[in-house]
Amino acid sequence: MKNRLKALREARKWSQGDLAKALGVSRQTIISIEKERYNPSLELAFSIAALFDYPIEAIFIPESKKKGDDVG
Repeated sequence: MKNRLKALREARKWSQGDLAKALGVSRQTIISIEKERYNPSLELAFSIAALFDYPIEAIFIPESKKKGDDVG
């Protein structure tokens, strides 16, 4: 999943450690989310959205569906 977390964090001049502390997660978690290696839990995504005062869909952008992935 694509995301804008790094840009939002940098706009506030927060380090990865600052953001991790505010969210109660490890710095490694923030690094992994920013590098799009890890998708946060729904609970963490809501916490991130609330912290930045943005809707989740403004921060996290699902990758477009692959052809043939339609269900039903």
